[in-house]
Amino acid sequence: MTHAARPFGPRPLTLCLQTALMLASVPRAGEAPVDLARFLRGLQAYREHPYRRSAPPVPTLWQDGNARLLDHGSEGDPPLLVLPSLVNRAHVLDLCPGRSLLRHLARSGFRPLLLDWGQPAGAELGLDLAGYVLGRAGEALRVARAVTGERPVLLGYCMGGLLATALAAARGDEVAGLALLATPWDFHAGGPRLGREAILPLAATVAGLGHAPVELLQSFFLALDPQGVIRKFERFGDFAPDDPRAALFVAVEDWLNDGVPVAGPVAQECLLRWYGANHPGRGRWRVGGVRVRPERLRLPSFLALPTRDRIVPSPSAEALAVRLPDPEVIRPAAGHIGMVVGDRGPRELWAPLTAWLRRIAPRRAARTVRPACTTA
Repeated sequence: MTHAARPFGPRPLTLCLQTALMLASVPRAGEAPVDLARFLRGLQAYREHPYRRSAPPVPTLWQDGNARLLDHGSEGDPPLLVLPSLVNRAHVLDLCPGRSLLRHLARSGFRPLLLDWGQPAGAELGLDLAGYVLGRAGEALRVARAVTGERPVLLGYCMGGLLATALAAARGDEVAGLALLATPWDFHAGGPRLGREAILPLAATVAGLGHAPVELLQSFFLALDPQGVIRKFERFGDFAPDDPRAALFVAVEDWLNDGVPVAGPVAQECLLRWYGANHPGRGRWRVGGVRVRPERLRLPSFLALPTRDRIVPSPSAEALAVRLPDPEVIRPAAGHIGMVVGDRGPRELWAPLTAWLRRIAPRRAARTVRPACTTA
């Protein structure tokens, strides 16, 4: 049976195809050339795969524009305020049954409150980082405290970890702890750097458009690891459609490709102040006048630094381990996304994160974890 092609992905398709052609004809040193037929077979299999994500509705506690605070837990359980990245959709943390960090935390006796930033539109495309951190995340924090009567732990993933750190710097007395997953900090440590010759034209393009479109962002991520992006479709072509690994691959790819644009001021701040001037790594980053210095935070903290991360170079994330006062640090043998939704996730991230949460507030261990489905 042939299924209708996916309405998106991989994005940008033309650039993905061009990259595959280039790697097939001019392979990288030490690498076998891309098998173009195998790559195209995998690409077509992905686009026609029958998997489509479905998820039960989640109660909304608060909404401002397209941003919503979603309640993934139960009343009476201690709260976690979860901040994902602004670049991708929030549901990677609740990808599908058996691959949901949020559902695991809820089963473990916590109340994850996910700040789903949504897709910015209209006036939201003019928001800067202060508008997101001190405005929307700050208001979500107020609502979380009002609804639960407790100070939540802040849990940030990737870019969301930077936002969570900034919120903790501004309102640390209102939170109970800080957990950061695969969060970059020193943008000049490890991996290739974006030079001024690339940053300035990108920033000018964003200024002209008023936002960073999805295709621009996806092109950036493709440039970080072109070989990895192409090879994964080669391997996918070997999976049977009913293989559980195929469904998980498609779920992750759909999430990656169904990205959201980034507000213009945010994209320019990230390009110029993070990748360009490295303000976080140099201790110069300010959000709404608040200087963000992790070493000055007096909160229990947890860091997950995946050792196979191709999106956030290890030295960039490791910079937080030497800045935060006495953090608990784990180094999962997994990648940036696999740490959260892959086969290693429950053992290498979910379990130690849950154990840390229970240690900083022992009463959180009261509920017995119900077993979860282990397939997608």
